[in-house]
Amino acid sequence: MGAAMAQNLLRAGHQVAVYNRSRGKADALVSQGAREADSPAEACQGSEAVLTMLADDRALEQVVFGGNGIAPALGSGTHISCSTIGTAMARRLTAAHTERGQGYLSAPVFGRPEAAEAKTLLVMPAGPAALVERCRPLFDAIGRRTFVVGPEPWQANAVKLCGNFMIASMLETFGEAFATLRKADVEPHAFLEVMSAFFGSPVYANYGRLIADRQFDPAGFTLRLALKDIRLVLEVAEECAAPMPIASLIRDRFLSAMAYGQGELDWSSLTKVAARNAGLD
Repeated sequence: MGAAMAQNLLRAGHQVAVYNRSRGKADALVSQGAREADSPAEACQGSEAVLTMLADDRALEQVVFGGNGIAPALGSGTHISCSTIGTAMARRLTAAHTERGQGYLSAPVFGRPEAAEAKTLLVMPAGPAALVERCRPLFDAIGRRTFVVGPEPWQANAVKLCGNFMIASMLETFGEAFATLRKADVEPHAFLEVMSAFFGSPVYANYGRLIADRQFDPAGFTLRLALKDIRLVLEVAEECAAPMPIASLIRDRFLSAMAYGQGELDWSSLTKVAARNAGLD
């Protein structure tokens, strides 16, 4: 995701420095004009804004606050976190950057890696209105639409987590429906064609195809990370005293999938749980 976003920033004419924890993954970007940095701190040098796209809270904490991290090196610049993180981490980042006289926005995105490459992501920034507007050219460079969701950065993370919960709910219902239809000798692709026409949603069409084809590897988004997101949305729900019983059910489904070794498969492989429960392979 991060590499495709950086590529689109380059295409839009921005000067880009890149850092990746796994050396070598940035080589293609360097060949397109990016400057490769040896540390997060070096990537910050002379930058007006730093965008991060990392797997989880722990990885982001290390890159921001660890040795040669972003926070001490950013100067008066702005950190834009596009990662799917918890609301508590977003509040911690807001406080830490504000204390240093730096800007901070949460701007998570909706879309799979292929959407990042095609610049069709939905970008959801939240934070001070003036700072959001100043950074809008960056959002325009990486996505097809920008939705400002609130004045506090953590609100964008709440939106992203609730959105991922709804996608996970769709995966669960696809799994249950496909398991029933397979036992009724109905071809899943025929059902998918009807549902795609009925809902008119590329999310239904794309995920439905992956599930009908049982195409779970390679993963666009791993089931292990999806379980992390469901845990985080339940934390938000508890914080807000808003029961989410379906999210609790889906967390247990993800745990079942993890127990069967599906952690590195695409999160659409959640549907294998319903298939197993129906006695299917």
